[in-house]
Amino acid sequence: MARPTIRNQRAFASGALFLAFAIFFFVMALNYPAGTAARMGPGYFPRLLAIVLAAIGLAVMLGAVLRTAERQRLRSWDVKGLAWVTGSVILFALLLFPIGLIGALLVLIVVSSRASPEFAWKGALANAAILIALCLLVFVYGLGLQLPVWPALLN
Repeated sequence: MARPTIRNQRAFASGALFLAFAIFFFVMALNYPAGTAARMGPGYFPRLLAIVLAAIGLAVMLGAVLRTAERQRLRSWDVKGLAWVTGSVILFALLLFPIGLIGALLVLIVVSSRASPEFAWKGALANAAILIALCLLVFVYGLGLQLPVWPALLN
């Protein structure tokens, strides 16, 4: 039987990255008790999410070796874009408690938007407004997570 060739290198690399993250987070979640579906422990959701992420990664990798896959070579890394996105996540972590969820999300979204060659302030701020509203609804009001919404000075 012939060895499968990777027709779409970009998709294969993306799938491999998904799989690597899934394995990492699954292994990290092993430190927490899983519980059951009825009484979920702190490790239940991260493990489930890691399994879904691994399945997506494997599906993408499989699609990259099919005969019907579009041929695409792996281009060089966009180091500038990677730096903007990574920096925005680090800033979010550093700013969450001092300036609250709203401010930290605003910084995260605007800074990570700078990674795009089509960056525009209007679009970044519109995205920020929508995503901040959704995050507040889901995490603060829906799930009841104890996150600082406003800067510590205003509490």
